[in-house]
Amino acid sequence: MNRSVVALLVLLAALLALPLALDRYLLSVAILILYFAYVGQAWNVMMGFAGQLSLGHALFVGLGAYTAAALFQHFAIVPWVGMLAAIVVCVVMGSFIGWLAFRFGIGGTYFALLTIAFAEFTRIGFEHFGWVGGTGGFFLRVTQQDQVDVVHLRGPPILFYYLALALAVIGFVLCWAMLRGRLGFYFRAIRDNEEAARAAGVNVFRYKMYAVQISAAMTALAGVFFAFYYNNLFPEQIFHISRSIEIILAPIIGGIGTLFGPILGAALLTLLSEGINQALSMSGHEVPGVKQILYGVALGAAIMFMPNGIWPAIARRLGFRRAARTDD
Repeated sequence: MNRSVVALLVLLAALLALPLALDRYLLSVAILILYFAYVGQAWNVMMGFAGQLSLGHALFVGLGAYTAAALFQHFAIVPWVGMLAAIVVCVVMGSFIGWLAFRFGIGGTYFALLTIAFAEFTRIGFEHFGWVGGTGGFFLRVTQQDQVDVVHLRGPPILFYYLALALAVIGFVLCWAMLRGRLGFYFRAIRDNEEAARAAGVNVFRYKMYAVQISAAMTALAGVFFAFYYNNLFPEQIFHISRSIEIILAPIIGGIGTLFGPILGAALLTLLSEGINQALSMSGHEVPGVKQILYGVALGAAIMFMPNGIWPAIARRLGFRRAARTDD
């Protein structure tokens, strides 16, 4: 058993036992870390593996959240069924965006702008969609928070901690399997040199569509988690471009295209953000935009000193040679 596997098992065991040592606030921070680790992994499929830059990934979080929440609130459909509906809605939307872009040769910066445009169009649409509350917000019923109700995703924070951990583990395993299969090989070939991949016989259009669809489906689950954890949805909050930036920062800083990068990036950014917020709160001062400033500084530092991300540099020092590679 190599070092990477041993480290991963130790990390998983620690995460399983972690709630026993945390109070309610620290548990909420741990939930945020796992959430951003998972959604960063979902974005990583599209950009880190296949090289398709999305700057509007909050679109899929919002659509997944609103779909499952509306079905639960209006029709009493349990969130596990709502998850399937959310996946379908997000895959259809992702497929349309991908078809529109790849069919007409829209790539690079223009593809990124297209994803932002769709997220903004959707945000404006939901602000005028009264069935889900419009700008006034959409709120889920909270009948109890003490007992664990897995069927309806109702219960205390520890329930959502283990749900977030399950998402993070599933996302990691799925991406690990993807990278070691034909799909991951084709994704990386397209990312590294699209023309060479096409000349080698890879159906570039099809596999770029697969990348968008898989990423959208994974992100839809994050949206469902978001809806039932927070129990309120506002278009300005969930579809905003700042939400998309939060999603992509963890894999970029941790190590884009790697498996451990999104996890490490999510942990570092969340702990830094919460630490500064707590320090400002204790001092009695308020600095508007401090979170955005922090993220900007962290991103700039990572680009200047570790352009491949923090994880590859750490992995090489620890002797995790395969894990240090940005295409592994």
